[in-house]
Amino acid sequence: MTIAVTAVSGQLGREIAVKLIDKVGPDQVIGLARTPARVDQFDIEIRPGDYDKPEDLLASLDGIDALVLVSGMAPPEARIQQHRNVIDAAKAAGVRKIVYTSIQGPDEDTAFSPVVQSNRQTEADVRASGLNWAIGRNGIYIEPDVEYIDSYRAKGVIANSAGNGKCGYTTRSELAHAYTALVTKDDLNGQTFDLNGTPITQAQLTQHLNAAFGTDLTYRAMSSAEFVADRTAELGDFIGPIIGGIYDGIRKGSYDRPGDFEAVTGRPHQTWDDYFSPLAK
Repeated sequence: MTIAVTAVSGQLGREIAVKLIDKVGPDQVIGLARTPARVDQFDIEIRPGDYDKPEDLLASLDGIDALVLVSGMAPPEARIQQHRNVIDAAKAAGVRKIVYTSIQGPDEDTAFSPVVQSNRQTEADVRASGLNWAIGRNGIYIEPDVEYIDSYRAKGVIANSAGNGKCGYTTRSELAHAYTALVTKDDLNGQTFDLNGTPITQAQLTQHLNAAFGTDLTYRAMSSAEFVADRTAELGDFIGPIIGGIYDGIRKGSYDRPGDFEAVTGRPHQTWDDYFSPLAK
C-alpha cells in the first residue's frame, strides 16, 4: 500500500511521515508539499501538494492507495474549499482511503469556533466522499507551552483565560503514532476519534513546567477580553483572538474528555510525567 501525507513541510505532517516511514518503509510513503524543493529532510519522494492547485494534486495522487490529509492553516472560509480540492483529487486519482487530521474545540460562542466549524465541514465532506475514511480530532498541542518557557520565566507567571478548565493536551509525536494507525488499520475505518492525553488544568501544567525547568511559575487567570488583548498585541489581529478562543474553550470544558488514543493505537497516551521528565535541565 502506498500512502501519501500532505503538508510534510509542516510540523505535524513531518512527524506523521517519519512514523509511517518507520512503519511501512520509505518506498511506500509519498510526501506532498506546497513547495517540494524546500523539503529535504526525507529520503522519500516529494510531490507538489498545494491545496489551491487541483491539477497538481490530481497528478501527485496518482498511484496512491491511502492519503493522510493534514488540515490546512488558511482562514476558515478558504480552508473548506482547499480541503475539498484534496478530497476531489483523491477520488479522481483512485485513492481508496482518506484520513483527516481534524481538531477538538467549541463549535460556537468563541473566536476559535469558525475554525472548528470549518473542520467539521471537512469531516462531513470526507464522510460523504465515498472513500474509506477515518478521522482524528486532535487535542491542543502541549509543545508551544514548552517552547514558551523563557517568556514564562521572564514574566514569572502563566496567565490566560482558561481558569480551572481542564485541557486534554497532546503532542505531535503521539498524534503521528495515532495517524499511522488510522491510515494502516482498516478496522478503524468509518470512525471519528478524539486524540488527546489525560486532561489537566493550567495549574497542573504550571507544576509540570516548574518540575521540568526548575522555574517557580504560578498560574494567574485572566478575563477573556484581557487575554485576547494580550495575545493580539503579540500575535496580531487574526491569530490573537483565535488563541483567546482556544483558551475560552478550555474554560468551557470543550477539551475535558478522556479521549480515544488507546482504542486507536493499542496503548495509552504518554503520561505528562513521562513527557516532561526528559525535559528537565
